[in-house]
Amino acid sequence: MHVGLVGSVHNKAREAAINLTNQNTHIETAMSKHSDQACKAYRTCLNASIKCTKFLLRQGLAFRGHDESATSGNRGNYLEPLQFLTDNDDKVREVMMENAPGNLKLLAPCIQKEIVNSCALETLDAIMDGLKDRFFSILVDEARDASVKEQMAMVLHYVDDKEHLIETFVGIQHVTDTTSSSLKDAIDTFFSRNGLSLSKLRGQGYDGASNMRGELNGLKTKILREQPCAYYVHCFTHQIQLALVTVSKKNIDIASFFVTANSVVNHAGASCKRHDLLRGQLQEKLVIAFENDCLITGRGLNQETSLKCAGDTRWNSHNGTVISIISMFSSVVHVLQMVINDNPNDSAGEANKLMREIHTFEFVFHLFLMKAILGLTNDLLQALQRKDQEIVNAMALVKSCKEKLHWMRNNGFDALVDEVSSFCEKHHIDVPNVEEAFILPGRSRRNAPIKTNRHHYRVELFIYIIDEQITGLEDLFNELLSLAQFYPQDFSNEDRLALED
Repeated sequence: MHVGLVGSVHNKAREAAINLTNQNTHIETAMSKHSDQACKAYRTCLNASIKCTKFLLRQGLAFRGHDESATSGNRGNYLEPLQFLTDNDDKVREVMMENAPGNLKLLAPCIQKEIVNSCALETLDAIMDGLKDRFFSILVDEARDASVKEQMAMVLHYVDDKEHLIETFVGIQHVTDTTSSSLKDAIDTFFSRNGLSLSKLRGQGYDGASNMRGELNGLKTKILREQPCAYYVHCFTHQIQLALVTVSKKNIDIASFFVTANSVVNHAGASCKRHDLLRGQLQEKLVIAFENDCLITGRGLNQETSLKCAGDTRWNSHNGTVISIISMFSSVVHVLQMVINDNPNDSAGEANKLMREIHTFEFVFHLFLMKAILGLTNDLLQALQRKDQEIVNAMALVKSCKEKLHWMRNNGFDALVDEVSSFCEKHHIDVPNVEEAFILPGRSRRNAPIKTNRHHYRVELFIYIIDEQITGLEDLFNELLSLAQFYPQDFSNEDRLALED
């Protein structure tokens, strides 16, 4: 009577006591054991995905493939390395790909993006940990991406504990427009999100756009109002580009010359056929010169080259354009002539127009004039882009370049004319008498100004352009001089005396 039936209180209590003494059969134990196994499997699967993601991020490779189906021969940069890990690691094989649960494969594009974003946040946190409470500078520029959206890129510039200069890219921020207010709001948002203080900002560097360096409402002015110690530095490579190329283009003749030069490069290399013709002509020229023992041989000489197009934001590209046209002039003429001899069309008409323009003394004079000027400033342009460049050395390079231009201005015209005349005679181009009256193309002799060819080429072109270069270098030197007061420790007594002089 005390024990009762099967469902009595006594039987229930006795069953509970037996279960209590046998914990291995408890449901919580079974669930806990299953949970540990699932966690290990998930961690193994996640680590494999992270390894593939980190590899692709380091190499800057795309994740998605053209065809990621199971029957595809190449499933893309993300799935193929993951399959490789699965095939070569037994632990990964047990939990990945076909052995993984249907909802836990970690292959979806959205999961790939989550892992990438997590890596980006971890990288940014590591950069901020390295920055700590140090003083720093910012470098900012904006550009339009392939989706026609304005993006602002930011770089932090600081010195670490080992006194190494660190320049690290910290991200891209979408901005609605490129006004100084939008850029300032984007910088404030980045600072607040990453715990940076404007009080630690000691420098700001941009290009020469008006929205960046404007004295009234430019980005640098808005930041200086909040932090007067954030000294502004105009990007020196942008400035030397402005001084050497943009200033030259203020002369209408030089501006027209670069338009023609770019048209020649684009037209002569417009197709693979023309590019191959250029290459073949250059090889034939080298073979003939070698057979006639007229070719200087040596390591690094006579390398295969091509026409180079000039770009306003690619340093030294204008110098490369000029040199490539001079070295491949006869090959370019041959290709243009072949285009003209083909069936008449718009391309043939353009080639005929370019042929007439480059077979003039004026074009060749501009060609060699810019080669001489840009050749003198090439070393300066390269030196200003070095990360370890010192202000004293940069000022010395600017001063040396200016002295070379002064010497060229006073002594280099006759040598330049001789070089141009020799090139023209070699390529059957008429050379005008420098003492005859200069006639501007398209003008009648009756209304032409009274001046000689020598006056036009020497005073209006040669001296004018060199003077503009010298003025630009003087402005650059003055900016370096004003910047030097912030780094007095870099100057010896001799440097200070030289600066005072």
